Order: sequence, then structure tokens, then C-alpha cells
Amino acid sequence: MLCASATPVFAFAQDAAPADETAVAVDDTDYGNDIIVTASKRSQTLQDTPVAVSVTSAAQLEESQIRDLIDLQTAVPSLRVSQLQSSANTNFIIRGFGNGANNAGIEPSVGVFIDGVYRSRSAAQIGDLPNVERIEVLRGPQSTLFGKNASAGVISIVTQKPQYDFGGSAEVTYGNFNAITVKGNVTGPISETVAFSIGGNYNRRDGYAQDLKLDTDVNDRNRWGVRGQLLFEPTDALSIRLIGDYDKIDENCCIAGNVIAGPTVAITNALAGGPSVDANNPFSYDVYNNFLSSNEIENYGGSAQIDYDLGNLALTSITAYRKVKALTNQDSDFTGADLIGENSQDLGIDTFTQELRVTSDFDGPINFLLGGYYFNEKIDQENDIRFGTQFRPYGDQLIRAASGNALNVALLEGTFGALEGAPTRYLGTFFRAGDGLDEAYRLKDEAFSIFGTVDFEVTDRLTLSLGGNYTKDRKNFSTNVISSDVFSGVNLDAPQYAPFRNQLLLGGALQQAGVNPNDPAAVGAFATNPATAPIFQQFLAFAAANQNNPAANPLGGLRAFQFLPPFLNLPNSVEDGKTSDSDFSYSVRAAYEVTDTVNVYATYATGFKASSVNLSRDSRPLASDLAAITAAGLRTPNLATGSRFAAPEESTVYEFGLKGQWDVAAVNVAVFKQSIKGFQSNVFTGTGFALANAGKQSTFGIEFDGSVRPVEGLNLTLAATYLDAKYDSFVNSAFGDISGTTPAGIPALSMSMGATYTHEFAGGTKAIAHVDYAYESPVQIVEGLSGFPAGVAESLQREVNSLNASFTIRLTNGLDVGVWGRNLTNAQYLTTIFPAVAQAGSVSGYPSQPRTYGGTVRFKF
Repeated sequence: MLCASATPVFAFAQDAAPADETAVAVDDTDYGNDIIVTASKRSQTLQDTPVAVSVTSAAQLEESQIRDLIDLQTAVPSLRVSQLQSSANTNFIIRGFGNGANNAGIEPSVGVFIDGVYRSRSAAQIGDLPNVERIEVLRGPQSTLFGKNASAGVISIVTQKPQYDFGGSAEVTYGNFNAITVKGNVTGPISETVAFSIGGNYNRRDGYAQDLKLDTDVNDRNRWGVRGQLLFEPTDALSIRLIGDYDKIDENCCIAGNVIAGPTVAITNALAGGPSVDANNPFSYDVYNNFLSSNEIENYGGSAQIDYDLGNLALTSITAYRKVKALTNQDSDFTGADLIGENSQDLGIDTFTQELRVTSDFDGPINFLLGGYYFNEKIDQENDIRFGTQFRPYGDQLIRAASGNALNVALLEGTFGALEGAPTRYLGTFFRAGDGLDEAYRLKDEAFSIFGTVDFEVTDRLTLSLGGNYTKDRKNFSTNVISSDVFSGVNLDAPQYAPFRNQLLLGGALQQAGVNPNDPAAVGAFATNPATAPIFQQFLAFAAANQNNPAANPLGGLRAFQFLPPFLNLPNSVEDGKTSDSDFSYSVRAAYEVTDTVNVYATYATGFKASSVNLSRDSRPLASDLAAITAAGLRTPNLATGSRFAAPEESTVYEFGLKGQWDVAAVNVAVFKQSIKGFQSNVFTGTGFALANAGKQSTFGIEFDGSVRPVEGLNLTLAATYLDAKYDSFVNSAFGDISGTTPAGIPALSMSMGATYTHEFAGGTKAIAHVDYAYESPVQIVEGLSGFPAGVAESLQREVNSLNASFTIRLTNGLDVGVWGRNLTNAQYLTTIFPAVAQAGSVSGYPSQPRTYGGTVRFKF
């Protein structure tokens, strides 16, 4: 289907290219009937591709100033992209399905491919877009042809390959917030059979937010990259394309604003000696932190694609190696108080992939594609989270508030130590600055798949297709997590604390009777008064009977402040740290050419995503393993249950599509019912993430893409997506049983409309005016908020109204001069919200980017 926020892609009709050969670059003023896409791993016209696919051209990217995949969502209504706590955490959602950020062990449901090479994690996906020819967004399960994690869809980026005609381009952009972007590329021949291309980009911008405590701007942009290619074509039958790239990000990202100021704000304000947050005002872009959040990301790799034409058969091999290194650190309490002194991550990802396939091109009624895919990935991850210098007094205030001033940190330290026979053991240790967790995780993922499709032309107009993919995925993972958080290692149910619990139980009972337990005279009078003495004896009996009862433990409320308890590492004698999954996905499709300009298709397809591993401090054993862990003597203090990994996702889709293209118009419609069993949900709860499988999530949807050229030079576009989503079953969510509810973050209606007008003056100079508008209907942002009453999460909604525009003068000598603006309406919305870290009653959220604008000079030769 055609994309419709920016100008849809049109190119003059052309002969089908060999498999995976990219289409010729499309000029924004060329209007024809066909464009070649490779969504089905064959070169076909968009009209003849029976898949719901949106295509965005290089011209559209320029007109709308789309610089990365985050910006792309304004052009594709079914796509949603959100950047979370760092530049290395970006989430892609198609048709309401998607995950994969916040945890390197959780693989995405939306696969991202660049020139046929899978980018397995968001840290490898969010750099500035390379010298792009087009971006194809495939909607719905694509597991039949893609070997790894495409249960919700695929984003396929196709770059321009080297040319034998010397040429290139250079571009300089300057915008508000002192933004400077420089891009350039050169291509040409080395010999008659060898061509090259080399390109680079530099993108820098001051931060659009202000840190009032550190007195500096934040949320800046600082990234650059280079990319080189060699194309060898020694014969007409053989083509070898070598690609190497390197990009670097070194940015301060990402701010979170205060959405709801809870009771702890008074404490953090006092500790900060002034405002610690801009209370209830996330769109002021004013924040308070103790140190700058850092993001240093390196992403590099290379690939070799070999195509060999055997006449009726074409062989393709794509071999690739990728490396990602990400160093991040964040002041993750998002306040001016020094609560979290460090929350850092050192992440390394090594990925090797190999794809082989053979594609037929027979004159007869049957053609096929057969391939194999191998994936090998190693993840090394080290995290550190440590208390800041003010977490101890902060924790003290929390404990005082929770106990009605009956308890405090110093009292607990002295009492616990004395009862253990070591009075000084705990003095000064609870919530001590620098204590926390040292974390190390390892994951090895090895997978292979065998896939293929068969097309049978029943008649000249009717084609039936069958596809299948068998995938085997094995993961081995291990942890080495050490906690130095002393308070979190205290067993509040320990028998030696019985006298203290007895005292607290008795004091609580006396308080309920209106007697101050800290007033000996009042207690003595109550105990000896003939009228109340029997009641006092009942209180004594109650305290004695329950001093070792965990359910009545008066210290139980302190468990909420045991943030970083000792960790049960694995593998161990109960948990082997392994997953092994296999699946056969398939598709059945019928495509019918009603007329030369109208095609229809019907599809049933399944998809698969393997188990995802919880590589985080929130990794906890399954409840079903707890008895065996206890029997083996492995149980650590305060061990809670949760999940080590989430089971696979299995998706299905029923889809009917219509594609019509004429000389001056195009209409594309898809109607579908899509569902995922075992959707892998990863929800932040305020102190950690809860990884769980939803029973089933389903969506009924209608997608429309249309374009029309009513007069010469004017192209109007409209795209709209309607989604009716629900959790058919999700009993064990982080917020209880939410079966039957609408999943958060999925707007019922998303739409984008655009207009591009090109006027050619005498002499060939052109003026190109472009405008596009994106809308998302109001939607609840998150399923729920831990610790908040019902209705709070429902009241926090997101609505998007974003306007982009550009105006360009294109001279005949290849020079473009233009101005542009993104989010000209200065739309303000929260991309996501979450309970503030260790701050009960407060909510934080990531605000949208404000209005940006600037000018661009571009020269093509």
C-alpha cells in the first residue's frame, strides 16, 4: 500500500529487476503507475505485491525532514515509534503490536532490516537514516519470509547502491536550537565492472530542555556516521555488493517531566534545597538533575550480498556481522535530590547472520522461492545502580511516614544489630551512598530457519501462494548480580526480631485503644485499671501469638523499601538458564487481478517470535520453581517470584486487501483481524519491570491509503488506520486481570494527510511546496499505574495533532534551497508515563519534542 503522510511514491513503469535489486531513485515530480518494491523478497511492482506495505521515498524524506525512524511514524499511520529513557531504547509498534525496548534480552516484535540485514536491537536502529532509496513498512506477521522476529511486522530500509555514472549530493541544514546537519555522498565508477559509493552525515543540536539545577540545556543531539559500498559486476550474471558502516551517538537523553506530584515531592524539595521537579508541568521542558544523563553508542558492521543469475533461477547470499556498544548512565529518579547516584549500563551486542535463497523465474504457472537463515548473537551486559548521597535521609523520611514516626533508620539499625548480638553491625549502613547492585548478564542466541514460498498462476489473473517457515531458536543465559544494599538483605520475619515485633504489635494495639505506647504512666494506668486490665492482657496475648506471624508482621510495610534484595543467580541446580523454541509459520494467499488497474488479495498468515529473556535486576524465578529452590537451599533473603523469560509469541492474521492505481489516482484498502497469543508485555512498576505473557491480544483494523493528482503538479494524499484492539485474555498482568480491556497506547484512529505542489517556471526552475498533518485520537497511555487508585491511569491520555511543512526552490544546476518546519502546531503530548522511581504517588512522563524549523541547502550533481 502507498504511504500517505508525505507524497506517495510513484515512478514510471519499469521492468522487474532481479531479486532484491533496488528500484531507480524516484524524482518527486515523476508520476507514473508503478514502483518496484522487494517486500516479498522478489522485485515486484507495488500494485502486484499482495502485502500491506507502505513505501516512503527519498524525496518524501527530504520534503518532510524525516531524519530517523522516530520521525517516520508521521508518514505511516499504522507505525508508532517511541524513544524511552535513552537513545538506545526505542520501541516500534505496528497495528498496535510491538515491544523490545528497556531490556536487551527482549527481542522486538517488529523486525528492522537495512539492505536485507537484520538489526536485532533498537540501539542498532535509531541512527540517522543513510542514503536511502526507500523505506518499506510491512504490516502484519511476516515470519514466513523473514528469519527472525517479525511477528508484528517489518521495517525494511533500502539504500541506494553504487552507480556507474559519477554523481552525488551535499546538504547543509540549520535550524532552531542551533541545529546543524551535514550530509553528503559520492558515487561513481572505479572500472567498467566496479562502482563505489561513500557517504557521511553529521547531526548536532543543542538541547531543547533546560536543567535548572545543572544550568545547562539537555536532550541534545550529537551523532555522525559514514557508510561505504563497493559493487562488483564482473559478468552480467554475477553481482557482489559490499557494505561497511560506522555511526556514533554521544548525546544527553532523555528527560522525563513530572506529570503528577505526589507526597514525596515535599521530601525531595527539602533535600534539594529548592524545587526538585517542575511539579505537574511536563511541558515546561524544565528539569532538575544531579548529573547529566549520557548516551555513548557505537554501531558498526559490514555485509556482503552476492547475486548470481542462472537464467530461470537466481541465487542470493547475504552475509553480515554487526557490533553494538552502548554506554549509558541516567539520573533515573528525575529529581534535584541525589537519590539515585548512578544507573549505568555497558552493553555489547555481536551479531552474525547468513541468508541463502534461490528464486525462480519460469514462464510456466509455478514459481518458487526457497531459502535458509542463520542467526548467532552474543550479548554482554553490565549494569550498576547505586544510592546517591541523599537516599539515606530520603529513606529515613519514607520509613517515618510509613510508620507514623514510630520507626526511623537509626532506630532500625540499632535494634536489629542489638537483637542479633552485634549492636554496631548495621550502624550507618541502611541506604548508604554508593551501595546498590553490580549486575552482569550474558546471553547467547542461536537460531536457524528454512523458508519458502510457491506461487501458482491458476489463470492469467488469479495467483495462489503458499509460504512456510520452520524456525529453531536456542538461548543460553547467565547472571552474576551482587547486592550491597544492606537493608534489602534484612529478613524482617527473622525469629531474633520477635521481641521488637512484639513491642510494635502491643504499641499498635494500645494506640488503637487511645493509649500512647510511649507514655509509661499511661500504659501503666491502662494495665492496672480494673476496667482495662483484661483488655491489656488480651493485647499482650495478641502480641505474643503474632510476633512470629508473617501475615501480621508490623515491619511488613518496610518491605516496600527493600529496593535491591539479594539476587538468585542462574544457572543453578533448579534453573538451567536455557530456552529452546521451534515453530512452523505459514501463509496462504490468493491474489486476483480484477482489471489492469485493480487487484484484490486475501491472506491468512501466522507469525512467531521466540522466547525473550529478562536480562535485568527484575529477573526472578517462576512461582512454580520456588519450592524446588527452597529444597535445594538456594533461597536468598526476600526472594520474590516473577519471570526469567517470557514464552514465545504466536500471531495470526486474516486480511483482505484491494489495490487500485490509475494515471492520476491510487486507492489501497486493507481489512484485517490480527491477534497474538502470548504477547510479551514488559511494564515498569516504579521500582522495576514486570515481564509477562498476555494470554491473547487481538485487533480488528481497517487501513486506507489514497492519493489523487487533480491538476498537473498537485498531489493530495490521505492515509488512515482504524484499530479496535483488546486483550482477549491477560490474567497475570502487572495490574491484575485486565482481560477484556483495550490495550493502552493504541489509538482508535490514526491518520495523515498531505499535499505537494510543484510548479515549473520558464527555464526549468521548480518551486515545491509540501504540507502534511498527522493525527492520533485520544488514547490511554498505559494500562495502569502501580500504587495508584483506579481511574488515575485512565485519566492520562495522549492525543496527537502534528503539522509539518516545507518549501523548496529547485534550480536547474542541481541546487535546492528550502525552508521547513516540523510540529508547527507545537503539539504537546506524553509519549509514555510511568510511576516515578521510588516515589510513591508521583508520575513521570516523556514529553513530545517541541516545534523545530530551519533552512536547507542541497546540491546534487
